[in-house]
Amino acid sequence: MPTLFLAGTLPTVSDSKRVPLVDLPRQHRDLLPELQPVIADLLSSGRFIGGPEVSAFEEAFSTYCEASHTISVNSGTAALQLILWALEVGPGDEVILPAFTFVATAEAVCAIGAQPVLADIDPATLTLDPAATRAAVTPKTRAIIPVHLYGQPAEMEPLLDLARAHQIHLIEDACQAHGARWNGKRVGALGTAGAFSFYPAKNLGAPGDGGAITTNNSDLAQKVRALSNHGRGEGGWYEHSLIGGTYRLNTIPAVFLSANLPHLDPRNERRRRAANIYRTHLKTIEGVEPLFCRENCEPVYHQFVIRCQRREDLRNHLDAAGIDSAIHYPAPLHQMGALKFLGYKEGDFPISERASQEVLSLPMHPYLEDSQIERVVESIHRFFSVPSR
Repeated sequence: MPTLFLAGTLPTVSDSKRVPLVDLPRQHRDLLPELQPVIADLLSSGRFIGGPEVSAFEEAFSTYCEASHTISVNSGTAALQLILWALEVGPGDEVILPAFTFVATAEAVCAIGAQPVLADIDPATLTLDPAATRAAVTPKTRAIIPVHLYGQPAEMEPLLDLARAHQIHLIEDACQAHGARWNGKRVGALGTAGAFSFYPAKNLGAPGDGGAITTNNSDLAQKVRALSNHGRGEGGWYEHSLIGGTYRLNTIPAVFLSANLPHLDPRNERRRRAANIYRTHLKTIEGVEPLFCRENCEPVYHQFVIRCQRREDLRNHLDAAGIDSAIHYPAPLHQMGALKFLGYKEGDFPISERASQEVLSLPMHPYLEDSQIERVVESIHRFFSVPSR
């Protein structure tokens, strides 16, 4: 990688391409020769729902996640909801989750009629804080949902111990963490069940929405599969043992995911390499703090997130330099209008509130070039080298 911060002018939008936050067209182009004939065959056959293609993906994803079962569904949100539904969590029950996460984690709890109970996060990793979780447990608690935020596993050991001690379920929200490991084990099968999202921009993404549930519990897997497909049992097409719904993953997304799955580990390794380069050079810049990475976990960097002061000014500066950025997320859950009914107030989750004001996602994808990282870091360095007014 070239030496950073040497004399010279930063490339401008007019004389260089933008540095994108993600680059989906690049990775899809690599797979077109493999995917085109398979999808053409599906289009000519009319085989759009179910079939061997979906089963093949589920088997491959189970092997990859080191789980006994995978049930593919149509979104990560549906995956979370179906797990809770199958576990018969409902009205009168409480589910603990972090105050700082995407709204879908809480939506799934609300959708089955249970009460989301928020807990604050670890200030270094922004994942669910075990001590705050312990303090939130009540006799009504039925489950804990740690979120492997930005692709970094939550601190699982104390959370698993807590779940066992209180005989409650631990459900992993692994929607941003495909392939991540905690103490050498893949996330998604560490607790009762795991939920994954295959939204297009995820590390393993579909051409549209998609999701999956992983578990080592055979009874839970059977029930989730039935619920995801109108409550159908094994007795025939019109045999319905449960009231369920339509949450299936369709065939073309399954084919697309199967083609991408063998490339997931190499792509994740390239993400880790890019993250290490970012960390090496950002640590010299006062005013910027990359998130802490625990030694006993292997993150997959769905996002590369820094904490910084003067965030909006920095975003404007990066944009003017032709560099994309994003905020994941601009408000904690208790400050969202849809969740005001939970009754929390400003100041209840100070770490989450501060994080929402400081986090900034920098460009991160498997095809990020060293020269692009250099551009990003040099631009940040220039910004913080100029005193604020």
